[in-house]
Amino acid sequence: MALEGKINEDIKAAMKAKDAAKLRGLRAVKNAILMAKTDGSGDAMDEDREIQILQKLVKQRKESLSIYEKQDREDLAVKEREEIETIQAYLPKPLSDEELKAKLTAIVNDMNAEGMKDMGKVMGRAQKELAGKADPGKMAQFVKDLLL
Repeated sequence: MALEGKINEDIKAAMKAKDAAKLRGLRAVKNAILMAKTDGSGDAMDEDREIQILQKLVKQRKESLSIYEKQDREDLAVKEREEIETIQAYLPKPLSDEELKAKLTAIVNDMNAEGMKDMGKVMGRAQKELAGKADPGKMAQFVKDLLL
Protein backbone atom coordinates (compact mmCIF):
# COMPACT_ATOMS: atom_id res chain seq x y z
CA MET A 1 0.00 0.00 0.00
CA ALA A 2 2.87 2.28 -0.73
CA LEU A 3 0.77 4.14 -3.28
CA GLU A 4 -1.87 5.18 -0.75
CA GLY A 5 0.75 6.65 1.60
CA LYS A 6 2.48 8.45 -1.24
CA ILE A 7 -0.83 9.89 -2.46
CA ASN A 8 -1.65 11.17 1.05
CA GLU A 9 1.72 12.90 1.33
CA ASP A 10 1.40 14.38 -2.16
CA ILE A 11 -2.09 15.68 -1.30
CA LYS A 12 -0.62 17.53 1.67
CA ALA A 13 2.14 18.96 -0.52
CA ALA A 14 -0.35 20.03 -3.20
CA MET A 15 -2.51 21.73 -0.57
CA LYS A 16 0.46 23.64 0.80
CA ALA A 17 1.49 24.65 -2.74
CA LYS A 18 -2.13 25.58 -3.55
CA ASP A 19 -1.92 23.42 -6.70
CA ALA A 20 -5.63 22.89 -7.39
CA ALA A 21 -5.12 20.85 -10.58
CA LYS A 22 -2.81 18.32 -8.95
CA LEU A 23 -4.99 18.20 -5.85
CA ARG A 24 -8.04 17.30 -7.95
CA GLY A 25 -6.22 14.37 -9.59
CA LEU A 26 -4.76 13.13 -6.32
CA ARG A 27 -8.10 13.22 -4.54
CA ALA A 28 -9.62 11.20 -7.38
CA VAL A 29 -6.91 8.56 -6.94
CA LYS A 30 -7.35 8.51 -3.16
CA ASN A 31 -11.12 8.15 -3.55
CA ALA A 32 -10.74 5.29 -6.08
CA ILE A 33 -8.34 3.43 -3.78
CA LEU A 34 -10.67 3.89 -0.82
CA MET A 35 -13.63 2.64 -2.85
CA ALA A 36 -11.65 -0.40 -4.00
CA LYS A 37 -10.60 -1.23 -0.44
CA THR A 38 -14.17 -1.10 0.82
CA ASP A 39 -15.98 -2.66 -2.14
CA GLY A 40 -16.52 -5.94 -0.30
CA SER A 41 -14.69 -8.05 -2.89
CA GLY A 42 -12.06 -9.11 -0.36
CA ASP A 43 -9.28 -8.62 -2.92
CA ALA A 44 -5.96 -7.54 -1.47
CA MET A 45 -4.72 -4.09 -2.39
CA ASP A 46 -1.46 -5.06 -4.09
CA GLU A 47 0.60 -3.22 -6.67
CA ASP A 48 -1.20 -4.85 -9.62
CA ARG A 49 -4.59 -3.75 -8.29
CA GLU A 50 -3.29 -0.21 -7.71
CA ILE A 51 -2.06 -0.09 -11.31
CA GLN A 52 -5.45 -1.30 -12.56
CA ILE A 53 -7.19 1.44 -10.58
CA LEU A 54 -4.87 4.12 -11.98
CA GLN A 55 -5.31 2.82 -15.54
CA LYS A 56 -9.08 2.88 -15.13
CA LEU A 57 -8.96 6.48 -13.91
CA VAL A 58 -6.81 7.53 -16.86
CA LYS A 59 -9.11 5.72 -19.31
CA GLN A 60 -12.19 7.44 -17.86
CA ARG A 61 -10.56 10.83 -18.14
CA LYS A 62 -9.44 10.20 -21.72
CA GLU A 63 -13.01 9.29 -22.65
CA SER A 64 -14.29 12.48 -21.00
CA LEU A 65 -11.57 14.49 -22.71
CA SER A 66 -12.63 13.15 -26.08
CA ILE A 67 -16.24 14.15 -25.44
CA TYR A 68 -15.28 17.62 -24.22
CA GLU A 69 -13.08 18.20 -27.27
CA LYS A 70 -15.91 17.16 -29.62
CA GLN A 71 -18.26 19.56 -27.86
CA ASP A 72 -15.73 22.42 -27.93
CA ARG A 73 -15.59 22.62 -24.12
CA GLU A 74 -11.95 23.60 -23.75
CA ASP A 75 -12.50 24.71 -20.13
CA LEU A 76 -13.46 21.16 -19.13
CA ALA A 77 -10.91 19.55 -21.46
CA VAL A 78 -8.07 21.40 -19.72
CA LYS A 79 -9.13 19.99 -16.35
CA GLU A 80 -9.21 16.44 -17.74
CA ARG A 81 -5.72 16.84 -19.28
CA GLU A 82 -4.35 18.07 -15.95
CA GLU A 83 -5.85 15.13 -14.09
CA ILE A 84 -4.55 12.64 -16.68
CA GLU A 85 -1.05 14.08 -16.30
CA THR A 86 -1.24 13.87 -12.49
CA ILE A 87 -2.51 10.29 -12.45
CA GLN A 88 -0.07 9.04 -15.10
CA ALA A 89 2.83 10.19 -12.92
CA TYR A 90 2.02 7.26 -10.60
CA LEU A 91 1.91 4.63 -13.36
CA PRO A 92 5.02 2.66 -14.38
CA LYS A 93 6.94 4.04 -17.33
CA PRO A 94 5.31 2.64 -20.49
CA LEU A 95 7.34 0.42 -22.80
CA SER A 96 8.40 1.78 -26.18
CA ASP A 97 6.93 0.09 -29.27
CA GLU A 98 10.24 -1.72 -29.90
CA GLU A 99 10.46 -3.01 -26.30
CA LEU A 100 6.81 -4.09 -26.41
CA LYS A 101 7.27 -5.96 -29.72
CA ALA A 102 10.36 -7.72 -28.34
CA LYS A 103 8.58 -8.84 -25.16
CA LEU A 104 5.50 -9.98 -27.08
CA THR A 105 7.65 -11.87 -29.59
CA ALA A 106 9.38 -13.64 -26.70
CA ILE A 107 5.99 -14.59 -25.19
CA VAL A 108 4.69 -15.89 -28.54
CA ASN A 109 7.86 -17.94 -29.11
CA ASP A 110 7.87 -19.25 -25.52
CA MET A 111 4.26 -20.43 -25.83
CA ASN A 112 4.80 -21.86 -29.34
CA ALA A 113 1.71 -19.91 -30.39
CA GLU A 114 0.55 -20.45 -33.96
CA GLY A 115 -2.22 -18.48 -35.56
CA MET A 116 -5.15 -16.54 -34.21
CA LYS A 117 -6.49 -19.52 -32.23
CA ASP A 118 -3.75 -18.86 -29.64
CA MET A 119 -4.33 -15.11 -29.37
CA GLY A 120 -6.37 -15.39 -26.15
CA LYS A 121 -3.68 -17.42 -24.41
CA VAL A 122 -0.93 -15.03 -25.53
CA MET A 123 -2.92 -11.94 -24.52
CA GLY A 124 -3.71 -13.42 -21.10
CA ARG A 125 -0.06 -14.02 -20.34
CA ALA A 126 1.04 -10.72 -21.88
CA GLN A 127 -1.44 -8.75 -19.80
CA LYS A 128 -0.20 -10.44 -16.62
CA GLU A 129 3.46 -9.86 -17.39
CA LEU A 130 3.13 -6.36 -18.83
CA ALA A 131 0.37 -4.99 -16.59
CA GLY A 132 0.52 -1.22 -16.49
CA LYS A 133 3.47 -1.02 -18.84
CA ALA A 134 1.63 -1.08 -22.16
CA ASP A 135 -1.71 -0.13 -23.65
CA PRO A 136 -3.85 -3.28 -24.02
CA GLY A 137 -5.15 -2.12 -27.41
CA LYS A 138 -1.63 -1.69 -28.73
CA MET A 139 -0.65 -5.07 -27.26
CA ALA A 140 -3.57 -6.76 -29.01
CA GLN A 141 -2.61 -5.21 -32.35
CA PHE A 142 1.03 -6.31 -32.04
CA VAL A 143 0.03 -9.85 -31.00
CA LYS A 144 -2.37 -10.04 -33.95
CA ASP A 145 0.44 -8.93 -36.30
CA LEU A 146 2.79 -11.56 -34.83
CA LEU A 147 0.26 -14.38 -35.12
CA LEU A 148 -0.91 -13.68 -38.68
